Amino acid sequence: MFGTFLMVCTGNICRSPMAEALLASRLSSLGVKARVESAGVAALDGEPAEPLAQALLRERGLDLSGHRSRRLTGDLVAGFELVLVMDEAQRRAVEREHPEARGRVQLLGRFGGFEIPDPFGKARGEFERVLALIERGIGEYEKAFWR
Repeated sequence: MFGTFLMVCTGNICRSPMAEALLASRLSSLGVKARVESAGVAALDGEPAEPLAQALLRERGLDLSGHRSRRLTGDLVAGFELVLVMDEAQRRAVEREHPEARGRVQLLGRFGGFEIPDPFGKARGEFERVLALIERGIGEYEKAFWR
């Protein structure tokens, strides 16, 4: 079973921080001890989570106010057993930049065969749709590994 998870998107301000918080919460509720963090393949270090991402998670009782973005590095990738990305382009980018991670990089929507689009700059409805896909992906991993 995996004990360390790195959630990865592009800027590390929308999808991966939401996925990080949701997966950490879900694992905690299941009694699974794990470390969950996030990063972005093209992130600018130190940016807060997107306000809509913060609002949607706050409605679920999760706090993203302390999140600060960070760029994916080789050292970061090396510290995690499973790297979950939002789309195929990110999977390819991570494996191209960090070939040692091949086999540990998977789509969050792997079991359902879907990608999670970037909601950056879009309306609340798109953030809600993306959040539902993130929750679906986490639920499918839960069924595969923790139930």
